[in-house]
Amino acid sequence: MNIEEFVRLSIGSWRSQRSGHNLAFQHFEEVRSTIEIVALELDDPATIELCESYGIELSQATHPFGMNWRGESDWDDDETIEGSCILVPVPDRDRPNSGKLLRSQGYAETMAAAGEYRLGEDGTFVLETQYDRAAAEERIWFANPNLRFRVSLIKTSNGEGVLTASFASEIRMTVSENREKVETETDRISTASS
Repeated sequence: MNIEEFVRLSIGSWRSQRSGHNLAFQHFEEVRSTIEIVALELDDPATIELCESYGIELSQATHPFGMNWRGESDWDDDETIEGSCILVPVPDRDRPNSGKLLRSQGYAETMAAAGEYRLGEDGTFVLETQYDRAAAEERIWFANPNLRFRVSLIKTSNGEGVLTASFASEIRMTVSENREKVETETDRISTASS
């Protein structure tokens, strides 16, 4: 699998169930959410802005996509977890199954971030991102085109201690469940990135 195939398989709407362990607070959390992933064009203003902020020429980038999520946690019944971000893969010319992934919002900290990705021979996407106060490692793989799994670790900034660990199973939503939702969310991502 290469980055283009990974992005293509990821496009769509997903129903996610995530179980997380916050080791610092000794707390277990379950989050149920909906994740929308939409393809973007290289000439999309949000793609251009993100690439420029990292000094990346558009010709180096490939298959940008937008992602938004909305979910509920059993940790706080009154809080809705939601957000969106733009992601732009920048493959390494010498190692095509590796590269940078630019994000308008990071996973561990709510700031723009650039992580290093690689795709293993088994198709597992591994992303490692260093932040100011933490480091994140994410692994995503497909059991089949409609089922994917994600494991995430948030580590101390030096990478020696694990703060949180989570596992998510994500099932692709059917067209009938999703048609109206995709149109609304696509408009929302475009508006948010303007």
